[in-house]
Amino acid sequence: MEYIENFLNYLKYQKNFSDHTIKNYSIDLKAFYEFAQNSEINVELIRKYLKKMYENKYKNRTISRKVSALKSYFKYLESENIIDEDPMSLISNPKIEKNLPNYLNYDDLEKLLNFPDQNNKYGLRDALILEVLYSSGCRVSELVNIKLKDIDFKERKILILGKGNKERYVFYGTKCENLLNKYLLKENHEYLFTNKHGNKLNERIVRKIVDDNARKSGLNVHVTPHTLRHTYATHLLNDGADLKSVGDLLGHENLSTTQIYTHISNERLREVYLKAHPRARK
Repeated sequence: MEYIENFLNYLKYQKNFSDHTIKNYSIDLKAFYEFAQNSEINVELIRKYLKKMYENKYKNRTISRKVSALKSYFKYLESENIIDEDPMSLISNPKIEKNLPNYLNYDDLEKLLNFPDQNNKYGLRDALILEVLYSSGCRVSELVNIKLKDIDFKERKILILGKGNKERYVFYGTKCENLLNKYLLKENHEYLFTNKHGNKLNERIVRKIVDDNARKSGLNVHVTPHTLRHTYATHLLNDGADLKSVGDLLGHENLSTTQIYTHISNERLREVYLKAHPRARK
């Protein structure tokens, strides 16, 4: 298990993967080694492992995630000269249908953003968390690592350390600016978002904050930090932003990753057409 721990540390400190992803990789790798026990690890064993997952009715999305964890791990071992040959080189990920990312309409978004009570310390913090997630489109793993020194208050932009330790700027608007200034009158620590001890919040707490506020505000949909990121991208495209710019703002390496949002915009256009065009009505 020493190699697994080294690999997980590599993901955390060198590749800047989120705690959530690292936790899943840890679970997936340990599950594989429980299956393998003392067997020789080769292509045949891995295919048996995949066969067992299919027999146990695992969803393709789950299998794909486990395959990705193994691919990353054995590629790492090969790069470190711990193994001579990558046993995953002949293994392909199962095909999975791309689910359209869920996002909030404008009414639900306003309901959520306006719900926290800004008259108390933690309500103000929660309101700012929601606003920064939506205004900037940053990932939760990026949000928790924002330091005050990363914020350019004059230009209203934040330097973000994204996946693969790649830096980019994200921007925020006047509503977020007003909340931020109000918040900083009461809080002034190294990290922007902290707990009662002044330590930075972890991703799990931020996910809980988002979920709690969504439920208490009366929304009937499951909301996560990533929902607000999806909402950010969808609203930008709906209001005329080009795909390349949105991809750059999100920190996507490939335009194909951003293209999923065009399906949402196209679906919205279809709804508009069906409602508005006389010949489209039944």
